[in-house]
Amino acid sequence: MTEAAIRKKPGMASVKDMPILQDGPPPGGFAPVRYARRIPTKGPSAMAIFLTAFGAFSWGMYQVGKGNKIRRALKEEKYAARRAILPVLQAEEDERFVKEWKSYLEYEAEVMKDVPGWKVGESVYNSGKWMPPATGELRPEVW
Repeated sequence: MTEAAIRKKPGMASVKDMPILQDGPPPGGFAPVRYARRIPTKGPSAMAIFLTAFGAFSWGMYQVGKGNKIRRALKEEKYAARRAILPVLQAEEDERFVKEWKSYLEYEAEVMKDVPGWKVGESVYNSGKWMPPATGELRPEVW
């Protein structure tokens, strides 16, 4: 469009003769300017996060408790099995001990045959109680 059509005056005119045409606001005015800081609320709330964390912790502690019960039952089963075979193991050890003790007494009789007044197998202690030999005394393979 030409200047003449816009200003409704034919031909060229002086700038001074032209009417003032100024931009203004649209009808009803401009939309309000947002100058406040508005952070969008994205994601779960603090209460939702807390409840989720509490639920996960509670479930984990429940699983730990279940595992402790199972572990306790397995340990009790192991100890019960040990208690069940203990008499058999003790009998085997007693049989081995008697055999070794006899050979030990034979060895003592041979070594101490020249010592007057030595009694084979008699305790050197005066307590009157039978004391088993110290650990490894009859088991040279342990030394």
